[in-house]
Amino acid sequence: QVQLVESGGGLVQAGGSLRLSCAASRSIIDIVAMGWYRQAPGKQRELVARITTDGSTNYADAVKGRFTASRDNAKNTVYLQMNSLKPEDTAVYYCNVANLGFHWSWGQGTQVTVSV
Repeated sequence: QVQLVESGGGLVQAGGSLRLSCAASRSIIDIVAMGWYRQAPGKQRELVARITTDGSTNYADAVKGRFTASRDNAKNTVYLQMNSLKPEDTAVYYCNVANLGFHWSWGQGTQVTVSV
């Protein structure tokens, strides 16, 4: 059972930045794509960033130009740099596999709250 541990969330003012980390309990070097997801209250979980093994990235339109995903395969860790944060970015953020609908068990996530 793979465990995912997200960290780095917090309370930040609009326009601020946060860097999220997600550590996996097993190697991610063979995982084609890892993703960052978020779930706001009353909404479905959505994929906001995806990064492949070669470092190629894709982003949801809502975060494009503001968020940057990266991964360190040697540390089994993925990161999400979030800049120019907006109140609508408030959500619990999770990482997981982002390939062909396959997922590991979800971690506890990390809460990001952006105040006006």
